[in-house]
Amino acid sequence: MAFDYDKYLRTDKMPTLWCWGCGDGIILKALIRAIAELGWDMDDVCIVSGIGCSGRLSSYVDCNTVHTTHGRAIAYATGIKLANPDKHVIVVTGDGDGLAIGGNHTIHGARRNIDLNHILINNFIYGLTNSQTSPTTPRGMWTATAQLGNIDPSFDAAKLAIAAGATFVARQSVINPDRMVKLFTQGFSHDGYSFFDIFSNCHINLGRKNKMGQAVETLKWIENKIVNKAKFDNMSDEEKVGKFPIGILYEDNSKIEYTKAYDKVIEAAKNGSIVDFKDIK
Repeated sequence: MAFDYDKYLRTDKMPTLWCWGCGDGIILKALIRAIAELGWDMDDVCIVSGIGCSGRLSSYVDCNTVHTTHGRAIAYATGIKLANPDKHVIVVTGDGDGLAIGGNHTIHGARRNIDLNHILINNFIYGLTNSQTSPTTPRGMWTATAQLGNIDPSFDAAKLAIAAGATFVARQSVINPDRMVKLFTQGFSHDGYSFFDIFSNCHINLGRKNKMGQAVETLKWIENKIVNKAKFDNMSDEEKVGKFPIGILYEDNSKIEYTKAYDKVIEAAKNGSIVDFKDIK
């Protein structure tokens, strides 16, 4: 039986504004399927997005949605989650939105371990605003702001999230939508900051301008960069150069989630006491 996507979409907003062949649509469908598998009531879901191609995603899902300013999606989502700790808050950003102007908010969301599900759509470029260098643009690539070739070293977004304190970190690509659904389902069930580095194709403002061909060729370029984590862990340092592991990269269930820690602040305020930190890791 075919999956009923219309049940979860604002069909009056269709078709999407994304370019033909864009991976964002695959991520949208995977997100919806994960919500369906978890059986969440859409009235209990809030999707927060920023600016950029990824920012459009919240417009298409029929639930509570907030389309925020550039780089501030995590800040808005933190407030939403603190005010509504029983709700499911999903944040969608791009690599520019989530790692450049919004990088500070990303690391502090991870540091607090607040129960947000942060999907970072990583297409290695500022796609919507015409090809500026992003924090994940590989060295040597043409961009509108590095027309002789990008010299900036790039972030490994997953390593950044782990170092900042995220307690669930995973990576997948749009090439494997079924595995993406499984990762989302696992990460959405995690009580803490869940970070997903999702490799997607921007064959218009990255691929075409770097003579990489159409969508399929850009996807093949991504496929050549990713390796299953189990295989990656057994590779030599030389073999790992330019490769990225996919799957669940890190999970820690020992740390207290931020809204539960904040409950202790509320309780202490009511009792006229101070927070007992013995139970806070």
